[in-house]
Amino acid sequence: MRIAVIGSGLIGSRHVELVSRYAGCSLVAVCDTDASREVVAVEHDVPFYRDLEELFAQEDLEAAIISTPNGSHASIAVACAEQSVHVLIEKPISDSMAEANVISRLADEGRIQVLVGHHRRHNPLIARSRAIVHAGALGRLVGISVLWALLKPGDYFREGWRRTRPGGGPTVINLVHELDSLRFICGEMTQVFAHTSSAIRGFEVEDTLSITISFASGALGTVLASDVTAAPWSYEATTGENLSYFHAEENCYFFLGTEGSLAFPRMELWGYGNAEQASWQHPMEKSVDSVVLSDPLETQLEHFCQVVRGKEAPIVDAEDATRSLSAALAVLESSQRGSPVSLPSSTPSTG
Repeated sequence: MRIAVIGSGLIGSRHVELVSRYAGCSLVAVCDTDASREVVAVEHDVPFYRDLEELFAQEDLEAAIISTPNGSHASIAVACAEQSVHVLIEKPISDSMAEANVISRLADEGRIQVLVGHHRRHNPLIARSRAIVHAGALGRLVGISVLWALLKPGDYFREGWRRTRPGGGPTVINLVHELDSLRFICGEMTQVFAHTSSAIRGFEVEDTLSITISFASGALGTVLASDVTAAPWSYEATTGENLSYFHAEENCYFFLGTEGSLAFPRMELWGYGNAEQASWQHPMEKSVDSVVLSDPLETQLEHFCQVVRGKEAPIVDAEDATRSLSAALAVLESSQRGSPVSLPSSTPSTG
């Protein structure tokens, strides 16, 4: 399968590396408006293009990975659809509901296959957590607590779009991952209530936020997030998924049920061995659920190839990803309004 990577920044470079070494596809080109990124193409001995029209004119593509800033996803997806080039779009699907719906329509019309890169769904730890919750091993899910706390380096913000709306800030760049994972594991959200602060960096975008979440099941959740803290309690640090992060043997998600609880990602299950002695004055037992780890980005690429070939349906299609974007945008709306925001029971459309 002939694949081009469009956008070769932090995650784009990772996609370039993965495609170049995966036997199921062939990296044929890298495209980026930033001329300095040609070094990525040179390292992998493929052509470099700064213009989509030239890319499509010169290369016979079956698929493309879009890893550009969020606001450009829709226009690039439309350009790919005009060439019948299937797409894997980095999360979030876009930075607005209107443009997310443009991408959804491309998929609904059957013009191209669309997979959205909420790659954590391919992580065996996330998949196993979902299986535990859905199997009822915790009883009825009551509450979820998420801590996402780390320190982003100053040079991360050299890219101006990361400091401004609508595409910047940890809510749409980072926490859309957490919100998507919570939807995947715990079911749909019905309401969010958020408070944000930019007191430390003073950027237009938030650096710290707290969210309360209501789920359709009746469960409640909380998220405390900050990218200005000297702390190890983030998905990235605790799972060891991304080797560029310091790895901490800690937990960052807690799923609380009527019959047991799960601490993630150490997969520590807590419960009472004797149902007749299930109360606070009796001892609890801890066990550790064994999970065989694998690289979720590699698994996602394998899945994308199968999606393009028509052998698998997208694990995260455009409509599903739009719901996760809707949750992230509701967080920002809630913080601006100072009141809870209800989420639609079905994906909203701009017509």
